[in-house]
Amino acid sequence: MPAHGSFNRRSLMASSVAALPAVAGCASATRSVSTEQAREQVRAAEQAFAATMARRDFMAFGSFVADDAVFINGGTPLRGRPAILEYWSRYFNGPRPPFAWEPVIVEVSAGASLGYTEGPVTSEGAVIARFYTTWQRQESGQWRVVFDNGYVECAR
Repeated sequence: MPAHGSFNRRSLMASSVAALPAVAGCASATRSVSTEQAREQVRAAEQAFAATMARRDFMAFGSFVADDAVFINGGTPLRGRPAILEYWSRYFNGPRPPFAWEPVIVEVSAGASLGYTEGPVTSEGAVIARFYTTWQRQESGQWRVVFDNGYVECAR
């Protein structure tokens, strides 16, 4: 009799262990979204990112930056969230934001895992630069900045 009971426990354990990868896969899978839904998510993420500057909310700003992000920073790359936040903290000093930005072009990859935003950077109503940002959808579904760049707008 003990051998029979032992067999059942082993069978139950074996089938339970075999099912674990399938259950674990469900927990970490991201919900699939259409290209249009992803585009709107990226637009909303960029707008919320820009709103952190207007609100002077540096902690919220940092939450949009991926751990391994690179901000090109005029040809001198800032690599990783700590370096990026150390540099960008200067833009959050003072009661008024030094600039604002808004996405005009928003696009996503065919698999909706990468996004791209581009648009003007303004100060006191005048366009002073143009930004270019690459977003990546995280497993959680949140979009985070992985690359960012901008260039001063030339007088025309």
